[in-house]
Amino acid sequence: MSLNIKPISSRGPLVPVAAGTALVLVTYVTPMATLAPTSADLGTGATANAWILSAMSIGLAGALLAGGLLGDRLGRRRVYIGGLLAVIVGALACAAAWDPWFLVGARVVQGAGGAAVIACGLAILAHSYPPGRERLHATAVWGASVGGGVAGGSLLAMALDIGTAWRENYAAAAVAGVLLLVPTLRAIPDSRAATPRRIDIGGLVLLIIGMVLLVSTLTQVRDGVGLAALLLALLTLASFAALWLVERWARQPLVDPDLLRHPSFLATTLGALTLGIGMIGMASFLPMVAQLGFGDSLRMASVPPLIWAVTSMLASLALRRLPFQLQGPLPIAALLALTAAGMLTAVGADSTLWLLIPMSLTGITNGLLTAILGRESVASAAPDHAAMASGANSTARYLGAACGITLFAVIAVNTGADITEGWTNAVLIAAAITLLGAAVIAAQSVVRRRQDSRRGLAPVA
Repeated sequence: MSLNIKPISSRGPLVPVAAGTALVLVTYVTPMATLAPTSADLGTGATANAWILSAMSIGLAGALLAGGLLGDRLGRRRVYIGGLLAVIVGALACAAAWDPWFLVGARVVQGAGGAAVIACGLAILAHSYPPGRERLHATAVWGASVGGGVAGGSLLAMALDIGTAWRENYAAAAVAGVLLLVPTLRAIPDSRAATPRRIDIGGLVLLIIGMVLLVSTLTQVRDGVGLAALLLALLTLASFAALWLVERWARQPLVDPDLLRHPSFLATTLGALTLGIGMIGMASFLPMVAQLGFGDSLRMASVPPLIWAVTSMLASLALRRLPFQLQGPLPIAALLALTAAGMLTAVGADSTLWLLIPMSLTGITNGLLTAILGRESVASAAPDHAAMASGANSTARYLGAACGITLFAVIAVNTGADITEGWTNAVLIAAAITLLGAAVIAAQSVVRRRQDSRRGLAPVA
């Protein structure tokens, strides 16, 4: 059982947690809409631009497991508040950045803070709302807050297309974070695990090193597959091999081995990774294509991501109204396949308006997937380890995002006669990766059901 303090009201933590999650996503999407003016102001090149886009994903992926484990051990409320403060400080540092690499560092700080907010926020909801209709409602609203944050970031970029057209966005996010602090302190209850897991410091360090090296390798490939790229690739493989060995022999590895054998958790983790590599990579690079490839203004370039975010938010909210429940690996696989189909409708796009259809279609599937993946991840674990499960699932999503954003940028910039042709090539590859992820999840589910059938066991969701 978890030690807990009951919230003031049954709906108390939902609004502040949803608002905090939305704020993290507002800061997450800021450089996606404002990279062109940021690049012009700071004089960045393609390499620095790729790092600016992926830096917060690295911070998120590197700290999500740590945030979840710390929340289970020290108290989810305390870690959540610490994460919110880090998001505010990171946003202020971004607004004051004078150098592209200082901006990258500040984005990593934002990512680490956002990791604590996301991992502990979802665990707080799982603790506060019992399984069934209440939790379905809470996770649907939480999923909608992800889309709402992306929409808010796009709207903020459109509204603050003044001055530098990028610093103002970070300053506004910092102010919003400060305004959230008091209602968050009042409404969020505390909870923690009665038997918390130890924090595997060695595993966390190797995970972060491996992710940084992986993104560095993908970025270096932009200049061709030379000695530097090969060396980085070897170091990346060595880091992940060392991580595997450390986790194999650790007394309490980063993720509970029993959880890794749970079919629903495996499906949600692979689904989150696939969604991050494919769809988030595509959505992240779209404003740059609209501005540089189609010659649109910042406001016009922000419209397709805004459409994607709004449809995603509405789809998450609609999930609780469905007459049937979408749960288990097969719905995840089906929604990923539909996401890939929606992405393919963007192939050959030659205007921003053309992109409204694929972004609407993928927004619907993304919204449903976000809510389902969040709910299924915490449902797969015991209440004591809800934050760890949430952190592990979100780690997969943002590790995929860090790789997807970098890979998409490298392909879009370095293939084809111009950026629009390179964009088409990148969309095709992202859709293929998404379809592959869907196929693996579906195959894993079918094989598991057949094994259970031979053993005379009831299928595990």
